[in-house]
Amino acid sequence: MSNLIHDITGMARRAKKAARSLVTLSTEAKNNVLLHMATAIDEKREFIQAENKKDLTAGKEKGLSPAMLDRLELSDRVIESMMNGLHEVAMLPDPVGEVEKMVRRPNGLMVGRMRVPLGVIGMIYESRPNVTVDAAALCLKAGNAILLRGGSEAIHSNRALASVLQDALQSQGVTADAIQVIPVTDREAVNIMLNQEEYLDLIIPRGGEGLIRFVAETSRIPVLKHYKGVCHIYVDRDADLAKATPIIINSKAQRPGVCNALEGVLVHKEIAEEYLPTLTAELKLNNVRLLGCHESVRIVADITPAMDSDWGTEFLDLILCVKVVDDIEEAFAYIDQYGSQHTESIITENYSNAQRFLNEVDASAVMVNASTRFNDGGQLGLGTEIGISTTKLHAYGPMGLEELTTKKFIVYGQGQVRS
Repeated sequence: MSNLIHDITGMARRAKKAARSLVTLSTEAKNNVLLHMATAIDEKREFIQAENKKDLTAGKEKGLSPAMLDRLELSDRVIESMMNGLHEVAMLPDPVGEVEKMVRRPNGLMVGRMRVPLGVIGMIYESRPNVTVDAAALCLKAGNAILLRGGSEAIHSNRALASVLQDALQSQGVTADAIQVIPVTDREAVNIMLNQEEYLDLIIPRGGEGLIRFVAETSRIPVLKHYKGVCHIYVDRDADLAKATPIIINSKAQRPGVCNALEGVLVHKEIAEEYLPTLTAELKLNNVRLLGCHESVRIVADITPAMDSDWGTEFLDLILCVKVVDDIEEAFAYIDQYGSQHTESIITENYSNAQRFLNEVDASAVMVNASTRFNDGGQLGLGTEIGISTTKLHAYGPMGLEELTTKKFIVYGQGQVRS
């Protein structure tokens, strides 16, 4: 145990030192490193995939599900995606050093705010080893060092990727300590990492609700949380139903196992008799099973009565809750009770109701006449993301480069002293 504490503390300390050196890197230098990382991953593809095969073999022996194994595999397609991601991050504007709101105070002081890196990011994640590259790329471009702790099921893959990224850093004269992977599977490593408040500035957990709650409850370092994605669509009385159905199907059925997939549909009572049979038939064609309230079950026999525990559940499957509501006020109350502050959408042609929904619903993304699947960094113009935050300090929603920075005040004086 003492050796593990010593090793992880040493890694955190070196990351802190690396973060200070990254502040001096120019945008051009950071972009060159990112492009060299993409080339290195391509050149080391056979090595990376050989190490990944060790994880896949162990995963099969442990009985991991096909879905878990799919997330774990570094196929040629995933490798290409990681390389493309590095190129995309290199093309993004660099937020570091941006100055905004420079104003002259009555005493002549010029006061503004400059965007600066957060420092050292700790990332705790499960399964997907491509997160190692995605997170490292974003943190580096934003001027942050990163300490990564992946799941035990991906240990060989993560070690391999880290070594390739570190070699690329060193080839460009940047310290390898800017990107580090904790190289052990011991679960105690997470507890030790979460106690490094002297060196780490932010923890970002990415995985299941159990992992995120454990991190939030254990950490002595600020945590950006995203417990689950319970997303809803409210079909208003004034909805264009021709728009509503494809939006709902896309939100639920395109990728049901992701956090921005739809979990609940609320339908205004004045259109429920007309619309629910049509919607149910279309959803059945997409193999979606519906659980509903008493009124929805009365209207459509194919809807199974929902249990109390179904409301507010993140199914991550082709299962969808349906509820008939009296009006937009009841929709607001339902979302407030069962939503997870992730993504909420309204289908309506009523401008006033659309604006009320945008103003009054509390979620990291609120949409009008659009699929919940658009709550994604790439789709919202961030280029890519390190995760989606459903907390509000300091980021709310997809976290891109700007969300991996903060702002400090800068002051220009001419000899002023405070009276």
